[in-house]
Amino acid sequence: MTLRDMPKVELHLHLEGGAPPAFIRDLADEKNLDISNIFTPDGGYAYRDFWHFLEVYETACTTLTGPEEFKRLTKAVLAESAANGVVYSETFLSPDFCGGRDGAAWQEYLHAIREGADEAEAEHGIILRGVITAIRHFGADAARKTAACAQETAGDWIVGFGIAGDEKSGHLSDFTYAFDMAREAGLRLTAHAGEWSGPDEVRAAIDHLHVERIGHGVRAIEDPALVAHLAAAGIVLEVCPGSNVFLGAMPSWEAHPIARLREAGVSVTVSTDDPPFFRTDMVQEYEMLAQTFGWQEEDFADLNRAAADAAFCDEKTRARLREKLEKPNV
Repeated sequence: MTLRDMPKVELHLHLEGGAPPAFIRDLADEKNLDISNIFTPDGGYAYRDFWHFLEVYETACTTLTGPEEFKRLTKAVLAESAANGVVYSETFLSPDFCGGRDGAAWQEYLHAIREGADEAEAEHGIILRGVITAIRHFGADAARKTAACAQETAGDWIVGFGIAGDEKSGHLSDFTYAFDMAREAGLRLTAHAGEWSGPDEVRAAIDHLHVERIGHGVRAIEDPALVAHLAAAGIVLEVCPGSNVFLGAMPSWEAHPIARLREAGVSVTVSTDDPPFFRTDMVQEYEMLAQTFGWQEEDFADLNRAAADAAFCDEKTRARLREKLEKPNV
């Protein structure tokens, strides 16, 4: 089986961040918006560093102004994922970008996203579930409103709650109340941490937010005691190697700690984060891991089993997912 054909599970994908540049350019043209400054001459996204990336990301999102556009976006992103062998994905959804934190508007956008996901599943066989995500640099009050949106729509499709954005903004303890709200609604919890800030940020996510997964988490490698704790507690890392290297969070693929974390017993998974922004896809991630660390088919099968176990979906969906991994041609 080729790396492209291998069925894959992706747990760390931002819906808007998966938007192909051509899709965003076409929407901008439809609306007579001039956002040409966010594109490179060859048609990709243009930015200087992670913080400028956040600005470009938010500019790209200004083209997504209605539910129908989010339905189209969902189908476009899932078509790309399915073409790279992804059979199950969890995507981060921020009400801030999907109609705002007004409950009625958010539910209208969510309905459109789910319609797009259902159509993509019928066309490509890919399963999608949603993780509501607060934006850290928007502040704790906004996060509580986002958590209220999550409470209202928690269920078999909205399965998790998390936080993303600028790690240098505030402290994760500021967001404890929002995470408590989500937990009470039955949502599973994850948090972006340990990408730009050090291992203390990973500890803060565990100690204050009580998450079971960490988005990125790669700076944990700097603290052997923390690595041991992650392994013993079964806390899963949603690792995005290509994103880390492209943005400069890690200097190279060779220096990336994913293999060392895995060898230390930490449960690691592989995702693309915001694939067109970082010039990557799931096949390229696998190819680079194979080239850099010599990983073979069984290594990738092990990663996908770990991701299936860590998925926030219900057990009925997990059974379908495992069948897709074990019997890819069925």
